[in-house]
Amino acid sequence: MNGKIPVAEPLIEEEEKRAVQKVLESGQIAAGPKVREFEDKFAEYIGVEHSIAVNSGTSALITSLLAAGVGKGDEVIVTPYSFVSSVTSVLLTGAEPVFVDICYDKLCMDPNKIEEKISESTKAIVPVHLYGQPADMDKIVSIADEYGLSVIEDSCQAHGAEYKGDKVGGIGDIGCFSFYATKNMMTGEGGMVTTDNGELAENIRMLREHGRTEDGYRIPGYNFMMTDIEAALGIEQLKKLDDINEKRRNNAQILHDGLKSEDEDGNLKRPIEAEGTKHVYHQYALKVDEGKRERVVNAMRKAGMGVREGYQRPIYKEEAIDKDIELTNVEKACKEVVWLPVHPQLEAAHMRRMAWGLKHYL
Repeated sequence: MNGKIPVAEPLIEEEEKRAVQKVLESGQIAAGPKVREFEDKFAEYIGVEHSIAVNSGTSALITSLLAAGVGKGDEVIVTPYSFVSSVTSVLLTGAEPVFVDICYDKLCMDPNKIEEKISESTKAIVPVHLYGQPADMDKIVSIADEYGLSVIEDSCQAHGAEYKGDKVGGIGDIGCFSFYATKNMMTGEGGMVTTDNGELAENIRMLREHGRTEDGYRIPGYNFMMTDIEAALGIEQLKKLDDINEKRRNNAQILHDGLKSEDEDGNLKRPIEAEGTKHVYHQYALKVDEGKRERVVNAMRKAGMGVREGYQRPIYKEEAIDKDIELTNVEKACKEVVWLPVHPQLEAAHMRRMAWGLKHYL
């Protein structure tokens, strides 16, 4: 098949265009009724009492940590294999991130490594449902309950993913979502916080809007508001999310089938869908030998395929953090993971072409 395979392409159809046009014509383009409607519909979809719209996934994480009481002198258990804001959001509260290794197969936080990192200063755990694969929430929540810690789910890559029948973002104390343009559902920029805890929800609402309440400004806060323009996009995207995720899963399955022999021969490792979970494939993240990855990725990109190396450095090695530690599985993943796009704009022929490319260039 000729033509390029883009790494990402937002799904913007007539419904999204009409929804935004109506908001523009209404004159109410800042936070207003569309934001409230989006919050209600998203809460219903996740299965929680409260959804609070914000302007990014990072803002969702920051406000959630602060609402949970995280601040200077506290520690938060995090994974170093994720997008950097999973960790920098902790730093921005004044707290200290404490890194634990990942499970090599799922690429999510290893719950068996958590307890050894808990101290008297530990306040929360932030598991990341990476690439759309849910983390092991039973073990994580059990540990948190035992030590009196908050669980803040970073669900920014996992809209609609499920763990034992429950939507992620509704399992821990708080869930955080991003609606950046490349995510499974998008509003361009934007985010959402989900919780069943009314007190946490109230605190997050105050934090996102300058600390404002009906009686005035109770606490110092931020301007993290979503606009009605973004919310209008989000409402339409949410209607399509299950179909979008099913297309992603179907595309991933074509790759999975096409690469089976390479996996069996030890040339690569396909991503897994852990038992009892529903993976929604923000990316199809496979592993190849570190000695071959750069050559394979460069060759496929030159051939017009939107393939990328995964996160190439652990977050603890980024200049903004700069911790002198080394975690085995994280280091290994940073050298081996390759991202293949499976977004809904792609067809079966694109998947077969990428599977062929991997086989050919390996």
